[in-house]
Amino acid sequence: MNIQTTSPALLSSLKLGDLLLKNRVVLAPLTRGRAGEARMPNALMAKYYAQRAAAGLIITEATVISTQGIGWENTPGIYSDEQLEAWKEIVTAVHTHETPIFMQLWHCGRASHSSFHENGQLPVAASAIKINGEGLHTPVGKQPYETPRALETDEIAIVVEDYRKAAERAKKAGFDGVEIHAANGYLIDTFLQTKTNHRNDSYGGGVENRYRFLKEIVEAIITVFPANRVGVRLSPNGVFNDMGSPDYRQSFLYIAGQLNTYNLAYLHLMDGLAFGFHELGTPMTLAEFREVFAGTLIGNCGYTQELAETAISSGVADLIAFGRDFISNPDLVERFTHGWPLNPPAEMSTWYSFGPEGYVDFPTYEASQAAS
Repeated sequence: MNIQTTSPALLSSLKLGDLLLKNRVVLAPLTRGRAGEARMPNALMAKYYAQRAAAGLIITEATVISTQGIGWENTPGIYSDEQLEAWKEIVTAVHTHETPIFMQLWHCGRASHSSFHENGQLPVAASAIKINGEGLHTPVGKQPYETPRALETDEIAIVVEDYRKAAERAKKAGFDGVEIHAANGYLIDTFLQTKTNHRNDSYGGGVENRYRFLKEIVEAIITVFPANRVGVRLSPNGVFNDMGSPDYRQSFLYIAGQLNTYNLAYLHLMDGLAFGFHELGTPMTLAEFREVFAGTLIGNCGYTQELAETAISSGVADLIAFGRDFISNPDLVERFTHGWPLNPPAEMSTWYSFGPEGYVDFPTYEASQAAS
């Protein structure tokens, strides 16, 4: 690269397993709610991802693996063959830019509501413990959280199989890999943490048992994709969806150490505190995880260009995922490359609106200069 950039490390290439990433900027998985009631990927979404395909790696928004996993309005799914076919347009649009794209696999768990489910069935979780919070947006308006139903031991294998089938569909749609969403208080996270896992079967109690559900999901998915095409996302510092356990440090270092044995594509950590912090001790850092996880580490949450450059050049991170900055700056990589200023942040009111506004209508720097 001939351009003098302030971010030589961030903009350098990286070998991710057998994939070559053109830079170390990752489009973070961002729920944007443009898939409609049918949860069907569409041309508007293809345009959005293609606009941001200068990233080294794109991770899709969280995509539900089953109807049981639904818990957010207008988010996409990967549980039907129709959805599989519809995703192909998005994969093709991104691959045109020679950018790899991973699908993030999601089950909302207790962060859902009976109005999303057939016959008003309750959302499921590791244990029957309700989220303490304001409530959530549902098909029947904003509703208080409900006490979820604890999954029966013999149901867990069915959910693991749902993850495997979702990975299979993602592969058929052309995705380069998948990310298992085990963060932010969704289903897998409620198994991992003592705050939300009060089970007395083989999936509860000590950390080995609490990790078992994620372990089984990883092992099911690596029968579909090679391990170096599978990532896992964790949020050790997170309070979102009423999370945070006193033994967080010991638990998450154990989990990362176990994941280290698979030669995964990466471990994606929400180490930044911009999404909230449980304040149960000192925040966990990428450096701590580097000691127990030898593979690729992605840092995420509140990183600036400068912080990202420092994290990569110092060796604590290999990739940095950007969320909010990527919402309002489709050409974020070009702005980093040339030192151009960023657009103002997007209004939160448009993050999950259902149209193109606040989604695909942000100007590139060059377009805004030409217009001025």
